[in-house]
Amino acid sequence: MKCRLCHAESKPHFQARVLGEHDAEYRYCAPCDHVFAADPHWLAQAYSDAIVQADTDIAVRNILTALRLSAILYFAFPERGRGTYVDVAGGYGLLTRLMRDVGFDYRWSDPYAQNLFARGFEHNETTGPCDALSAVEVLEHTIDPLEFLRSNLARHQSDTILFTTQVFADGQPPGAREWDYYSLNTGQHIAFFSTRGLRTLGERLGLTYHGLGRIHLLTRRHLSTTRLALAAHRALALPLTVLAARQLGSRRGRDQTELARRFSPPARPAADCATPAPRTPSDPVPRA
Repeated sequence: MKCRLCHAESKPHFQARVLGEHDAEYRYCAPCDHVFAADPHWLAQAYSDAIVQADTDIAVRNILTALRLSAILYFAFPERGRGTYVDVAGGYGLLTRLMRDVGFDYRWSDPYAQNLFARGFEHNETTGPCDALSAVEVLEHTIDPLEFLRSNLARHQSDTILFTTQVFADGQPPGAREWDYYSLNTGQHIAFFSTRGLRTLGERLGLTYHGLGRIHLLTRRHLSTTRLALAAHRALALPLTVLAARQLGSRRGRDQTELARRFSPPARPAADCATPAPRTPSDPVPRA
């Protein structure tokens, strides 16, 4: 079977039981340093409500990611947080809401999910070019990661994407029982990379790769590696986010006012609100 990314011949890596009932083959492409599920026919079942509800890390994951993204976008990017940003595959919109609460003009985009937390701030054709995209715990869910990145960068008119995914050691893809990130019990993770693999993926898109701990960055922009390294330091995530919030100003109040204005019912004409004129003898008597 050929690799979906580079079309080189892949080789079998391991066989595993997915969701406790499906026999699955995982293959390895050495040029891409990429492990992938050969035929993930179980995906509809993997995304059933019962399985999705087991994601108890959703709140903590989004809060920590918001801190890291805020620090990086504010400190390492030249617009200092005053650009336009989109969270692709944004799920329920929690990350978008958190980033707006800090002060970033963040938008939500996801054709497969319902926006619950950031309603009214969806990306649309009027948003215009975006300074950066984010994609949290998404790449490992995609059948074709290269196409996912290419299409989203084009759709949102951006040359930069920050994303999260766990990586394995370069050239050392772990076995089925050696890495929990395969997530065989849920069947949702089907694509896996090393740092070298992500760099190779970026090269195919004409993007430069920067590893920033838990955050991975692909971009055409020339950014200071020193500022990126400082912004990605775990100890600086919170203080840099607080500084960003002070400089940018939280959008909570502004968003509330905007949504109230946008969705409030139109005022009734003055004539509709006037006191009815007294009935005269010539007026018809209303029937019951």
